Amino acid sequence: MAENLAISASTQKEARYETLLPQLESLVSGEPDLIANLANIASALKQTFDFFWVGFYLVKEKPAASPELVLGPFQGPIACTRIGLGKGVCGTSWKEKKAIIVPNVDEFPGHIACSSDSKSEIVLPAFKNDKVFLILDVDSHRTNDFDQTDERYLSQVIRIIEKFI
Repeated sequence: MAENLAISASTQKEARYETLLPQLESLVSGEPDLIANLANIASALKQTFDFFWVGFYLVKEKPAASPELVLGPFQGPIACTRIGLGKGVCGTSWKEKKAIIVPNVDEFPGHIACSSDSKSEIVLPAFKNDKVFLILDVDSHRTNDFDQTDERYLSQVIRIIEKFI
């Protein structure tokens, strides 16, 4: 079922999140496919906030090799395909098992510049069986674009995702 989001761009950030969350719950409710749900969530976040890039990296185990993050559904320009544990913001979030807000990506040691247009970033892990299963990565074309409000509400998006992974 195709749905349109009912969120005004003129609404304050917190109000947009509060309007979006129940719509995301409804959007993924009853849909068991992980990729479909992640694709719709990425699209909804990009549409609602006009973020530069929104997407997911999934932890992929490899026989006889170290696991890595592999690009999943996203909205925005072409992205890095694979990221190692502890590499860049996403790999660091995976290794440390915590959300990371980066006000200026040029000041993050080891930042992986998939696009020079990305200026700030927020990254959050989602867990399955107490292990990081995937990473939500959101980039902005402005510095200092993410704060505790984004972390609080994107953590709720992560909880929605954790229900179906």
